[in-house]
Amino acid sequence: MGRPEGGGGRSQDLLQRREDVRQANFLELFVDLVLVFALAGVVSRVARDIVSEDVVVRWRSIAFLPVLSLPLIWLWITTAHITSWFDPRRRRIQWIVLASAFGLLVMSTSLPYAFVGRGWAFVLPYVILLCGRPLVLMPALRGHPLRQLYLRSLLWCAASSVFWFVGAAVNGNARASLWGAAVIVDFVGAQLRWSVPGMARLPVSAWATDSRHHLPERYQQFLMIALGETVLAVGTTVTNQKVTTATAAGLVVAFLSTVLMWRIYFYRSGQVLAETVAAARDRDAAGLAIGAAHIVMVLGIVATAVGFEIVLKHPDGAPEPAWLAAILGGPALFLYGRIRLERVVFDRLSLRRVVAIAALAVAAVPLYLAPPLAAAVVAALILLAVALADAHHAAGRPQEPPSPAH
Repeated sequence: MGRPEGGGGRSQDLLQRREDVRQANFLELFVDLVLVFALAGVVSRVARDIVSEDVVVRWRSIAFLPVLSLPLIWLWITTAHITSWFDPRRRRIQWIVLASAFGLLVMSTSLPYAFVGRGWAFVLPYVILLCGRPLVLMPALRGHPLRQLYLRSLLWCAASSVFWFVGAAVNGNARASLWGAAVIVDFVGAQLRWSVPGMARLPVSAWATDSRHHLPERYQQFLMIALGETVLAVGTTVTNQKVTTATAAGLVVAFLSTVLMWRIYFYRSGQVLAETVAAARDRDAAGLAIGAAHIVMVLGIVATAVGFEIVLKHPDGAPEPAWLAAILGGPALFLYGRIRLERVVFDRLSLRRVVAIAALAVAAVPLYLAPPLAAAVVAALILLAVALADAHHAAGRPQEPPSPAH
């Protein structure tokens, strides 16, 4: 299955991943496939409630989206960091990757019933993987700074697991609130690099991009996973719908919007992530900023996919504020994440994307009187304007090298 692990040099063996393994291996791509299924399950779960007759249920579904999607995203990111730090050809790392894929799969099967049942199916794989993987790796890291980093992460995991387990023991809004608190603990801990009072800061970070190529490429694939999930959700919805002129128009708009988000991401910040990491003075800070920007963008894409579900099922329906929040807010959140990425790659504010977010906010007022399909068309036109402005800015100019802020 992989290379055997030696005896006394286990730490060195595991950490000798290095630049001869730049691209994702097949097991990592398998995790990607599971994440596509998982994010599609989140979209389906949120889209089910957002069309409810109860206004409270509609708005509550918006809050469900980050509570359900962020743990899945965080497992994927931490798996990508493990395969960036360690040699993915080693058997121990391959078993960790396979366990992560299976955990994501089990969590995905619980999504339709996450807040009324099967709570433990969502929580146990997440907590076991988040706490268990460091325990598996730490024995091979004696004398390496990563060992203490994983120890600190375990302390934060123990704190968040209290919220996860208590939430799984209750139902409904109480569970959602406790899980929301757990998500906050997990992400705040990562942002603080799992800082613990009384423990010295280490010369290694939770966000370190030790491989200049592998992790940046994984983040690029992360965006493609989210866009692939959008295509999957749209295709599945249209397959199960009666095709009308409005539905066909919604399909075209959804596909074009997905292509435009892909174009906006890769021009040009998303295309030069590896070069940005190589040029960064502080790789840890750059890794943190790049990771956070991608999380925001993926959340925006998932919210946009929920908006597409609404458009395809109710293209001519009466407008609802919660629906507009998904149809227009999703692209706005994606653009905000893209602004953050531009900031770290080129150390500047992308005014075109700021104007686009403002346009989406202003358009929400008149679109409150229009059907969902009209809102999706306006969002697509604003994304098109950003892509055309990018193309105009690049015309006749040499490709700009990254100038990272960190």
